[in-house]
Amino acid sequence: MTATPNAGPSPPPQSFAALRLPGYRAYFLTSALAMMADSVEHVISYWMMFQKFHSPALGGFAVISHWVPFLLLSFYAGALADRFDPRRLIQLGMVLFMIASLGWGVLFVTDTLEMWHAAVLLTIHGMAGVLWAPAGQLLIHDIVGAAQLPSAVRLGATARWLGLLFGPAVGGAILSLFGPAHGILLNAAFYLPVIWWLWRAPYGPRFRTGPVVPSRAVRGFADIALTVRDIAGNRTIVSMTVLVGFASLIIGSGYQAQMPAYAQDLGHGDADMTYSLLLAADAAGALAAGIVLEGRNLLRPRPRTALWLAMLWCAAVGGFAFATSYALALALLFVAGFVSLAFNAMSQTLVQLHAPAAIRGRVIGLYNMAGLGLRAFSGVTVGLGGTLIGVHASLGVSAAVLLVIIVGLLVVTVHDPAAEAAPAD
Repeated sequence: MTATPNAGPSPPPQSFAALRLPGYRAYFLTSALAMMADSVEHVISYWMMFQKFHSPALGGFAVISHWVPFLLLSFYAGALADRFDPRRLIQLGMVLFMIASLGWGVLFVTDTLEMWHAAVLLTIHGMAGVLWAPAGQLLIHDIVGAAQLPSAVRLGATARWLGLLFGPAVGGAILSLFGPAHGILLNAAFYLPVIWWLWRAPYGPRFRTGPVVPSRAVRGFADIALTVRDIAGNRTIVSMTVLVGFASLIIGSGYQAQMPAYAQDLGHGDADMTYSLLLAADAAGALAAGIVLEGRNLLRPRPRTALWLAMLWCAAVGGFAFATSYALALALLFVAGFVSLAFNAMSQTLVQLHAPAAIRGRVIGLYNMAGLGLRAFSGVTVGLGGTLIGVHASLGVSAAVLLVIIVGLLVVTVHDPAAEAAPAD
């Protein structure tokens, strides 16, 4: 028998595979700039709100207005991305970001900021993020395809953490150099590159080569129920969505809000570099995960792998809760950030790969409702429980409860061999 001429070992997987594609490289760079602008706006606007009003209630509303839109509207944003060009939805989100920055700037310049102005602008900012999230995930699917989607999602998550890590530094520098009014007006310009690139980027429904898949009309709450029924039999989508939902609800970023208490108990309660390192440790771990995992092309997306990584996250967070050594606490936060990026990026990739093409935006919207929307309530167990049993015990109990839930999800996926194979695009 004659050997097939092209037979041979498959080529080794490439590091930073998605960045080798010019289209994704352009979107990555321009969207990373927009993510930085998002963080810079928070730095300047939160500082000015505090200086103007000294209102804890307004600070609480800032958190609510950021995450509640994801809870209420993510599904419908995903449904719109199914029916319309995701490029235009992302551009609309960027325009809303710019309106928010320009609005802050005008009010700062004229010194006419009132609390209701701040509430409106914070809500506009939250709406902008909702429009961007599902549409952006659909767009990267179009840009890179199924083969490079794990790399693209992980790099996108890395860019978000990069913005969280360096955004405050850039925002502080802009605030110092230009002042709050001119600084936030300048910040609006950082959204322009992604708007400009998306205008003629050759991706989206018009450029798909496969068969056209009609998308059903948006039907309000009934559409959510129908989509849930459509995916109920897919254990991968269900388990990954339940995973990120419970992770956001039970722990989320709630321990960050309690960091002053943890730092004080560790003997570093002053506002110095040691406290800042605790705040930045998990972001640094997530950034390291993006670089290491992409550089070595590690961790193929599998439901069980995502669940094991989430269990490691619970262990790291729980360990941090009871750490009595500052160095150990710092190391555990770094590990928590590392595995957090790994399991969140993997779960998102799996949901996108397994979602039916006709309702992919809706499925991503449901995923974002769970993973992002439920962050509006993140830390309730840590914060309220902390008033009863202390923040250390409440965080430890929260991590233990989440660990039990993840073990249950792991049992479910063990009996679903089909979940280990991602479908072709």
